[in-house]
Amino acid sequence: MFAAIGLFGVFFCVFGGYVIFGGKIGIIVEALPKEVMIIGGSAVASFLIANSTHVIKQSLGDVKKIFGGSRFHKKEYMELLALLYQILKTMKTKGVLAIEQHIEKPMESNIFNAYPTVMKDSFTIKFIADYLRMFSIGVDNPHEMESLMEQELDKIKHEAMHSSHAIQTMADAMPALGIVAAVLGVIKTMASITEPPEVLGKLIGGALVGTFMGIFLSYCIAAPIASRLKAIVEEEMQFYNVVRAAVTAHLAGYAPQVSIESARKKVPSDYMPDFAELEEALSQIS
Repeated sequence: MFAAIGLFGVFFCVFGGYVIFGGKIGIIVEALPKEVMIIGGSAVASFLIANSTHVIKQSLGDVKKIFGGSRFHKKEYMELLALLYQILKTMKTKGVLAIEQHIEKPMESNIFNAYPTVMKDSFTIKFIADYLRMFSIGVDNPHEMESLMEQELDKIKHEAMHSSHAIQTMADAMPALGIVAAVLGVIKTMASITEPPEVLGKLIGGALVGTFMGIFLSYCIAAPIASRLKAIVEEEMQFYNVVRAAVTAHLAGYAPQVSIESARKKVPSDYMPDFAELEEALSQIS
């Protein structure tokens, strides 16, 4: 919602302010199609050259995230903590073998399916199941397990950042592409140097639209999108760090309640339940 408001605000403040303070919008409107073709078209073409098919598809899919934001909010974190607590409690009271059937086929597990919002994220389920499976086959050193989990999360974060990096690179190039468009406009103007001042003024104004559009598209559109995508990735990675904290605390020998409290501290402040709220939710788990 705020992304849409911000996008509208950018256009209103820039173009509205220009008109309100006496600017002639006709010059911009007339020059806009060719400037958008030169700057926007070359930027998109360069984007296609610089990135793999996977990154291009990922970027196109990720852009819509700026309107929806992170997939994980307080409800998802509460369910994740409850799921982890139930698993760790079962392991503590009944042994590792009691959860083997659940981690081998999590999609068929009554424990996992009791938390539908967590089940929507396939990576979370796979991440939990994989590392509990490693624990069940004998990897019980908390430091080794934490290191393995950290390496995988670093890889996932690096891959998730591809969209942000690709769009930021395109944003960095747009001001230079605006100069290219402006230079082409000046070349066109110089070819009409014998025209009267009013004609030359219009041509020069059209050429300067190129510089303006390059800067506008870069700093007001593309760069904020890249920045927002980066922030979303960093926020969503905290969801998986909650899992890492709970599992490693359990391997260190802590009780399920203590392990979950350790994981709760990894929840972003905006979504973190307080101690009493979480305790009440966990008390309802059999």
